Amino acid sequence: MEAFPTRAEDISRDWLQRALDRAGVLDGARITTLATQPIGTGQVGDTVRITLGYDRASPSLPATIAAKLPSRDATSRATAAHFRLYLREVNFYARVAPLIPMRVPRTYTALIDEAGCDFILLFEDLGPAKVGNQLEACTPEQARGAVCEAALLHASTDGLAVLDEDWLQPDPAARDWIIQAYPGAQAIFAERYAGQIEPEYLAICEQLAAQCATWFHFTPGTRCITHGDFRLDNMLFDIRGGAEPLAVVDWQTCVTGAGTSDLGYFLGTGIGTDVRRAHEDELIDLYCAEMTRLGVPRRRAEIWDDIRIGALSGLSTAVFSAAFVERTERGDANFLSMARGACSLALDHDSIGALLRHAEKHTETIPC
Repeated sequence: MEAFPTRAEDISRDWLQRALDRAGVLDGARITTLATQPIGTGQVGDTVRITLGYDRASPSLPATIAAKLPSRDATSRATAAHFRLYLREVNFYARVAPLIPMRVPRTYTALIDEAGCDFILLFEDLGPAKVGNQLEACTPEQARGAVCEAALLHASTDGLAVLDEDWLQPDPAARDWIIQAYPGAQAIFAERYAGQIEPEYLAICEQLAAQCATWFHFTPGTRCITHGDFRLDNMLFDIRGGAEPLAVVDWQTCVTGAGTSDLGYFLGTGIGTDVRRAHEDELIDLYCAEMTRLGVPRRRAEIWDDIRIGALSGLSTAVFSAAFVERTERGDANFLSMARGACSLALDHDSIGALLRHAEKHTETIPC
């Protein structure tokens, strides 16, 4: 494989020219200048906007593109490689995105090394856009748009042959490692957020840690490609200055799983407790209606348990990430927000009880 840059400052004009020529983007134009600027708040990968100058003017030439590269933080980078996060994102953009109707950035280049540690993605810049903000919740209209996009993903990948490919499968060895590490992550989480998280929510966190093996062995009843981190920070609203309503980004956690997990995750961590409580029934009904319209019928009564159990994925992601990715002020606030929202849903709808009842029906509960 041709060598490729893994830091923004290493993206040369010559390398970028070759990459965009191969993608058919430049139509013979030559890049004369480039400048990079960090964008986004991701902690597992670094994203930059590249502003381009050319040897001729043409409205068809992109004034800017986006690039995503490995995190500069050694801990985040090692975590991403261990859980194949970079491999999943590169493969999603290269192999799955062209097959689905939901709005994601058009990909120009998707490269990754054999070890899964170094990669680069080049894709269209969807700005100007309103980046979803986990700490500010969202409007009911934005929540409806996100639920419709989720249905597009889940319905279009239901039964897709790629579901059985190795890179989309949960890794049993990684799962076992997480089960062993999770109580320690919970201890770090509890210490970090002592006095900031409600006691009743912390109790939910402790209950999940006590049943982490049961949780990480949970198998829902439907099967499709899931985003895995379906929340506001990974959504762009009013893209291209309002020309389009919504796009979904950051596909490092995509996996073969259940759409109900994405939906429960979003309701718990994605929209704010006030919006959820006021619009939860409507949003679940909308999801079922969209899935049915798209040819994959879903009924609320059949998927309700999977949705409320799926909300625990937002909680476990927040707890585990707090311990194993680069620590930042925004990250601390973000993980607290995710945990509080997921715990609110779990408390409202007895997610832990639903998980344990599911385990009793399907397998013997395995405590940590």
